[in-house]
Amino acid sequence: MGTLKLEGLMKRYGASTAVEHVDLDVAEGEFVSLLGPSGCGKTTTLRMVAGFIEPSAGRVVIAGRDVTRAPPYARDTGMVFQSYALFPHMSVAQNVGFGLEMRKVGRAERDERVREALRLVRLDHLAERFPRELSGGQQQRVALARALVVKPAVFLLDEPLSNLDAKLRAEVRLEIRALQQRLGLTTLFVTHDQDEALAMSDRLVVLAHGRVQQVGTAEDLYERPANAFVAGFVGRCNVLAGTEEAPGRFRLETGTVIPCGHDGAANPATQRLLALRPERVAISRPEREDGLVGTVTSVTYLGAQTEYHVDLGGTDILAIRPTPPEGDGLRRLASGDRAALHWEPAAARLLASEE
Repeated sequence: MGTLKLEGLMKRYGASTAVEHVDLDVAEGEFVSLLGPSGCGKTTTLRMVAGFIEPSAGRVVIAGRDVTRAPPYARDTGMVFQSYALFPHMSVAQNVGFGLEMRKVGRAERDERVREALRLVRLDHLAERFPRELSGGQQQRVALARALVVKPAVFLLDEPLSNLDAKLRAEVRLEIRALQQRLGLTTLFVTHDQDEALAMSDRLVVLAHGRVQQVGTAEDLYERPANAFVAGFVGRCNVLAGTEEAPGRFRLETGTVIPCGHDGAANPATQRLLALRPERVAISRPEREDGLVGTVTSVTYLGAQTEYHVDLGGTDILAIRPTPPEGDGLRRLASGDRAALHWEPAAARLLASEE
């Protein structure tokens, strides 16, 4: 298998920059996800790796070989497209074997590798069917087998689950991850779905406006976001503006003072942002009116958990808690009730202001 290295990768369209200076090392056998909203440059980056888009600057290196100007068929990659891109007039086996045929692989070896690829994705019993005779999940697995059969150094996946329903997405993402780990595939995966990225990846690359915002493990990005964009995009987060008036004390723009962690940079004159995950916020009925007490503006029951929005002196705070059992007084908390909020100061992480 191979490694993947991106060095200063850029793509411009006239005066517009789609991807700006992406540097990334993907180790052999590593699963890395490019995560971000639509238009952030993640698919453009993937297609530059695949060879379908020519970079404006920078290099793509696969298994130690500079392939920046090489055509797609000479890059030793296998790609699964969002639309699957199966040939409707070909059988499953013919679709899977097409890449091998283009590489002039002999018939006997080609047939054996097609059978093996279809066994890997549990579709060997459907080899003679046509794409129109398959479900969406089966078509997706055919596309996986077609990419795997060429034994690529780097496996590329462009939102391959986006056309599946929620239940099937969860099932297939587990299959892809298990297959990737079993085969030791060096994988670059593009998605806008944070749950997919968090569940499947060894590391994630968060992009916005063509720029890398942060690279790290799921825990790195969730627990230690580099900026407000990452905090808000990876999971749900209360992002609040204000100043750290003293170590451990953060004054919101509304004037309310709340507890926070301390990073050694307290300066009352410096605008900061505070990131607080809603599941770190405890909520209770107030015993008295001092402390962090506000008015509940909405309660949303979601089965195993319940979401509470609380107006804290003009600032909305979201708390997400396990749903209390029947008979618990908190179970009857409703819009308009008073509620007290609590959290450990270290749970409130200070970030630089984006102004």
